[in-house]
Amino acid sequence: MATIRVIFESGEPERVIEFDPAEAPFQHDGRPASILDILLGHGVLLEHACGGNCACTTCHVIVKRGSGALSEASEQEEDLLDKAPGLTPTSRLGCQAVVEDPSAEIVVVVPRFIINQVCECARSAT
Repeated sequence: MATIRVIFESGEPERVIEFDPAEAPFQHDGRPASILDILLGHGVLLEHACGGNCACTTCHVIVKRGSGALSEASEQEEDLLDKAPGLTPTSRLGCQAVVEDPSAEIVVVVPRFIINQVCECARSAT
């Protein structure tokens, strides 16, 4: 089982999700088995104004650990990330970062600030 540990800069409690990437898609938003797909499918809201179509940066996450278990960023994703507030060398769009290693341990930080606003919505559906 793969694991994603989600840390929120907004101060919300950390969430840990265990999942089998072979069961993707979970929510049908973003690429199957992407960070966005996994989070939404497990009741954790990640902003995604474009519906997970790699057309905005609202699903920006910072990968703190496990980036080698993710698909490589496309040129389109990298171009969009240049517009993301709080960009880091390990930034990814949640809709495009696909978990490729079924035994991966990934840690992501969800930034408080997104391109459209400060997100203070309830991120957890549970």
